[in-house]
Amino acid sequence: MRGLDIGWSTDLAVLTLSGSSVDDRGDHLVVRTPANPTFHWGNCILVTDPAAADDADRWAQVFGATFPSATWVAIGLPRLPEDPRAWAAHELELEVDEVLVASTLPQQTPRPDGVSVRRLTGDDWEQDVALAIAENVRTGDYETDGYIVFARARSDARRAISERDTAAFFGAFDDGVLVASLGIVRCDKAGRYQNVLTDARHRRRGLASHLLGVAARWAASYGCDRWVIVTEATNPAKRVYQRVGLEPRSTHVQAYRPRAR
Repeated sequence: MRGLDIGWSTDLAVLTLSGSSVDDRGDHLVVRTPANPTFHWGNCILVTDPAAADDADRWAQVFGATFPSATWVAIGLPRLPEDPRAWAAHELELEVDEVLVASTLPQQTPRPDGVSVRRLTGDDWEQDVALAIAENVRTGDYETDGYIVFARARSDARRAISERDTAAFFGAFDDGVLVASLGIVRCDKAGRYQNVLTDARHRRRGLASHLLGVAARWAASYGCDRWVIVTEATNPAKRVYQRVGLEPRSTHVQAYRPRAR
């Protein structure tokens, strides 16, 4: 997409490959994911005109008119607005994510002892859904029943693009149980990492670091020469990504309200 940094452009590429539509309306994009109607960042708007990034009233209205049945508000922004209070008036929180990029192959760390690593297939997908649901229960980020519906629809989309070899998802298994997973999607020459997740009881074992390298090499085998990940600016896992060679490039700004008022 024109004028978008590699973070947003690969976001949109992943969504499109997964079945979402992107409608260009001049100064903003409308993203829809019919197969997963409660996917907040698959049913959202992305403001593309930096000069319009301060108009909280307008964008809140545009989102409501575009997604009248949504119980959330998800608006991507091209920069941090000057007055956060205008967004707070709509009960929207401004969130900043960091885009990290590597132009050389990320480091491959050793496989941790006691685990096997493989690409997800067959029944592995059900374990991947269960891992995501368990993490949401632990954090309480989203209402459980709604999250289960979302997670299963997301898994169906992931499985479909994996079977086309447009993407690959990898897992680390401890005694046959999935304890860490992530994916990578081929977006032209860029490999975009997806959903790095480790069971809380198995963190600090080097599982994510190892999987990052495994996924990077899969993407490189298809000609990718850049690797991209987007994470919360305050996420401690950012250090893991930097240790394997991903470096901060830019930021994402989002105005978000996950639940109805």
